[in-house]
Amino acid sequence: MKRFVLITAALLATAPLAAQPAPTVPVPGAAAGGPRVPTSRAEIGLSFGPVVARTAPAIVNVYAMRAVQARRGPSLLEDPFFRRFFGMPQGPGFGGPSERVQRSLGSGVIVDPSGIVVTNNHVIEGADEVRISLADKREFDADILLRDPRTDLAILKLRDGKASFPAAQLGSSDDLQVGDIVLAIGNPFGVGQTVTQGIVSALARTQVGITDYQFFIQTDAAINPGNSGGALVDGAGRVIGINTAIFSRSGGSQGIGFAIPADMVRVVLESALGGGKSVRRPWLGASLQAVTADIAEGLDLPRPVGSLVQSIRPDSPAEKGGLRVGDLITSIAGQEVDDPDAFGYRFATRPLGGAVEVAVVRQGKAMTLSIPLQPAPETTPREEVTLSGRSPLTGATVVNLSPAVVEEMRTIEADKGVVVTAVAENTPAERTSLRAGDVILEVNGVAVETTADLVRATAKPARMWRITVQRGGRTLTAMVPG
Repeated sequence: MKRFVLITAALLATAPLAAQPAPTVPVPGAAAGGPRVPTSRAEIGLSFGPVVARTAPAIVNVYAMRAVQARRGPSLLEDPFFRRFFGMPQGPGFGGPSERVQRSLGSGVIVDPSGIVVTNNHVIEGADEVRISLADKREFDADILLRDPRTDLAILKLRDGKASFPAAQLGSSDDLQVGDIVLAIGNPFGVGQTVTQGIVSALARTQVGITDYQFFIQTDAAINPGNSGGALVDGAGRVIGINTAIFSRSGGSQGIGFAIPADMVRVVLESALGGGKSVRRPWLGASLQAVTADIAEGLDLPRPVGSLVQSIRPDSPAEKGGLRVGDLITSIAGQEVDDPDAFGYRFATRPLGGAVEVAVVRQGKAMTLSIPLQPAPETTPREEVTLSGRSPLTGATVVNLSPAVVEEMRTIEADKGVVVTAVAENTPAERTSLRAGDVILEVNGVAVETTADLVRATAKPARMWRITVQRGGRTLTAMVPG
C-alpha cells in the first residue's frame, strides 16, 4: 500500500453541472433503454469544466515545515578541542550537528468560510509550521486545531479573522452508489493542476490497512502522489471523500485509489469546531470478531457476514444495551455490516447522545437492541508525566489507564499498568525500544498501577533494570543496563 507523504495540492469545491443533456435517440436495433448516441452539438460538448472552475477556489496547498537534526558521521572537524586548537569557529552551527528544515507539501479543502481546512494528518504530521496557499495566490499561516491519526485527518484554521473564504460543500458518502461518476483533482508529481475522472469502484472497502477505521471509497479515477489531502468530488461538485492512499507497485496510479468518506470527515470536523483537542466518538465496550466460513457453518448461517461478539466490558454501553457474548451483529441503524470494521465505522460516525438500534442474532433468534451512544469514560485521571532522570525509560510520556485511553490507543488490551503515549527521539526510552502503546506493568519487581508509581520506581539509579511491558497482547520482560 502506497501512502502519500511528500505531496502537492488539489484544486476543487462545489457547483452543479451547468449544462443539461439534450434528448437522445436509441441506437438503431437497440432495445428500449439500451445504448444511446449524442444527437446534438450541445450534448457532445457536455463537460465537467463548470464544476472544476467553480470549485477550485476552495482547495488549497498545505505546506508543512519541520526542523530536524542533520546527522553527520564522525569527523575531527566536529571535535571542539580540535577546532579550538586550530583557531576554527566555535559554537552552534560550527562543526556540531546542524539543523535542517524538512518540508512536505499536500492538499486541503476549505469547508467553512471562516477558513477551516480539512487535510490528511500525514501531510502535517510533526510540523512546526504550516502555511496555506489559496488558489488566488494569497498565503496564510495556519494553526492546527485537531489531529486525528486514527482517521488520518487533520483540521487547520487560517490565521485571518477578517477574511471570508470560499468553502466547499461536504456531501454524504452514504448517497453514493458503485458506478457513480467522480472527479479527483490535484497536482500529481508536481506537474500542475490535473483533473481525473472515473467511477466509484467499491464502497465500504475494509481490508485496506491504512487507518484504524477501515471503511473507504475506492475509485479508478487516477490518483497519484500529489492528490493526497485533496477531494474526491461527485457530479454535483460535492466533496464526498478525502483522497488518502493508492494501491500501487510502482508508486503511480494503477486505478485503485482510496478516499476517506465524507461522513467520517464530518465527525472529525464537528469535534474541531466544538473546541475539542481529540475526537469524541461513541464507545461500544465490546470486542468483535469477523465471521469466517467455518464459524458461519457452525452457526448455520447462510453466508459468512456479520460481527461476532467476543467479550464485553463491565458497565459499558454494550452491557447496558443488552449485548451478550456470542451475539451476531448483522446491522446498525438499518444498515448491514459485513464485518467488525464496517460496524466500527458505522458506530463511530453516529452522534453522541441517545441510542442506536443494533440488529443481532442470538441462538438463531433475530432481535433488536438499543445501544447507548456514550463516549468512553476516563475513570482514572490521566496524570500525564514525561519521565526524566537516569533510567532506561527517560523520555517516555505516560498516562494512567482508563477506557478512554484504551479507546484512543486502540491496540491496548491491558486492564492495569500505565500507557506510553509518546517516546522522544534520541532518549534512553527510544534506545530501550519502548513504543507508544506499550503498557508498563512492572519495574524492578515493583508493580506499576499509576504514573506516580512509575515516577517513584525510576527515581533512583540502578546498575540493572528489569522492565515488564505488555505489547500487542503479549507480556515482555527485558533486562536493561543502567
